[in-house]
Amino acid sequence: MAKLSVDHLSKSFGGNEVLKNLSFHIDEDEFVAILGPSGSGKSTLFHLIGGLYAPDSGEIQLDGKNINSRKGSISYMPQSPSLLPWRTTLDNVLLGAELAGKKERQAALEMMDKAGLKGYEKAYPHQLSGGMKQRAAFIRSLLSPQPLICLDEPFSALDEFTRSEMQRWLLDIWQENKRSILFVTHNIEEALFLADRILVLSEKPATIEGEFHVNFPRPREEDITLTEEFLQCKKEIYNVLKMKTTE
Repeated sequence: MAKLSVDHLSKSFGGNEVLKNLSFHIDEDEFVAILGPSGSGKSTLFHLIGGLYAPDSGEIQLDGKNINSRKGSISYMPQSPSLLPWRTTLDNVLLGAELAGKKERQAALEMMDKAGLKGYEKAYPHQLSGGMKQRAAFIRSLLSPQPLICLDEPFSALDEFTRSEMQRWLLDIWQENKRSILFVTHNIEEALFLADRILVLSEKPATIEGEFHVNFPRPREEDITLTEEFLQCKKEIYNVLKMKTTE
């Protein structure tokens, strides 16, 4: 369980102001997506939440505790699966739990089975497809003890079919293993299909320019993306993004 609070966060690099007075929150077991134009500071925000950067001002709290500049508070999955090439798939999946001194082998095997990775426990990353690597990386995030998972455009490098398949799989596995998730994407349809709530960032210096509550019932099926309600929500978000990038 995790509640994240980002309060009046600002960050600059030299004279380049990336984030300005940014505030938002994530509730327990909530799936929140962040949308924004390229270069709007989405990855910088993750680095701040993960403790890799220190904010110039503002505060980041996880379950009421200040985590400014504090590493190890979140589970982070970057665009690349970042599997260690010398470890088997099972050993890669267990890495986060292992570093925390926890034994999760049985849970890992069960999740791998549900993820279509059964039989690949002893395979190495170079023997896996792109989608299989992403599944392994996400299971690693779920097995890590941190209560908040940050996903940084994890499906952006996949082809359209594999990406759609991974979105459905992600929702299924998240429904069974609820965690608070912050998901960065530049794909409006992906954000609407996955999230409970969508935050729209402006261009740099980034602030929250829009917030959309996604009211489609769960579990969600792919055909929801063809409904009039879905397409209308997509149009509204697109108009906010377009307006902020053309001003």
